[in-house]
Amino acid sequence: LIGQFFDDPRYFWSRPSATAPAPYTAFNADTGTGSSGSNYGPLNEALIGPQGSVQTRINALHAADPVNTAPIPVDLVTASASGLDPHISPAAAEYQAVRVARTRNLDIAQVRQLVAAHTEGRTLGILGEPRVNVLQLNLALDQLR
Repeated sequence: LIGQFFDDPRYFWSRPSATAPAPYTAFNADTGTGSSGSNYGPLNEALIGPQGSVQTRINALHAADPVNTAPIPVDLVTASASGLDPHISPAAAEYQAVRVARTRNLDIAQVRQLVAAHTEGRTLGILGEPRVNVLQLNLALDQLR
């Protein structure tokens, strides 16, 4: 499944999804779920206003890890074009690593090693950016029990 939703502090959180909190399965006209971004313009109040989705996500990230004062990577507060991207940047994973290690009582080095193991490089060595598959990373974390 893609578009997995994670909001438990013990897990790495993915990008906001167009289908959250349900994962993507296929378009359903009754529920309005399917693949797409929000299509909000960059100045739309629903996106950037005081009650907008970006501020709501920032508030949730701060609530889950109030001691983290690092800048929040943009991919943790904005959806991808499809709204279903299962990947985050290595910077977004690093931003969350201490929180995940602390809530799971794991050594931060162990968590960073898992992040590195689940980081994919550029496609064909030149296309895109390095990325971390959040679902696979979270499944690997659960295997550490």
